[in-house]
Amino acid sequence: MTAEPVGRDRASADNLPFVAPCRVLPPLAALGWLRRGWSDLRRAPRQSLAYGLAIVVLSWAVTAIGLRLGSYWAVLVLMSGFVFVAPLLALGLYSISRQLEAGREPSLSRCLAEQRRALGNALVFTLALLVLFLVWARAGSLVHALYPAGGTAEVRQLAVFLGVGTAVGSIFALLTFMFSAFSLPMICDREVDAVTAIVTSVNAVLRNKRAMVLWALLIVVLTGIGFATALLGLALAVPLLGHATWHAYREAIDASAWPESADR
Repeated sequence: MTAEPVGRDRASADNLPFVAPCRVLPPLAALGWLRRGWSDLRRAPRQSLAYGLAIVVLSWAVTAIGLRLGSYWAVLVLMSGFVFVAPLLALGLYSISRQLEAGREPSLSRCLAEQRRALGNALVFTLALLVLFLVWARAGSLVHALYPAGGTAEVRQLAVFLGVGTAVGSIFALLTFMFSAFSLPMICDREVDAVTAIVTSVNAVLRNKRAMVLWALLIVVLTGIGFATALLGLALAVPLLGHATWHAYREAIDASAWPESADR
């Protein structure tokens, strides 16, 4: 008697599209996302800041490890990896916004339950980011070899080193941004596999270049402020960006073809 529903579920899954359709976004859409993200943060300050403070502590720990290794270059590489893991750490923040949207009082226990539910697909996503990070770390080491050895470097040599390093880092940061812009909120919201969520995210970014350029710049600015304040600013910047990312997903992606997650 159980075979028939399973067969229907499998047929339904086979009929799902490979990518969720996206909407056309206005160029200044990101400003609205930040405004709604700030509203979520104010409605659930304790839960949101708990995640922000956890990220600050984790960032301090990573910095301490790099300094203990006696290499400022190690600190730079490890902290640059923040851009690769921050979207995954924000999974709980998406859950908070999702609960607020459903009219619920946000609960950290419910956030953890949703994180456990999405763990499998989140690990696939993490693996993709891990590969990117490892390749970036290797590329960063190779770029560091361009730094002039011995003596005082000339301005031209430093310009070449910084230019190449910035270009290489930007490529990997762009890939990470395209992978994660909408994928993890979709995984949190729907019963969808990680590959479909990533392809959906890349497609939506490419189809809304002007809006996503502004969004990327805002992420860079807010994250930069967080780093410039000895990482303390991340306690506020990360929750704000996490909540805003949820609203970005809700405005940009039509994921109605996939069933809502069971914890909705």
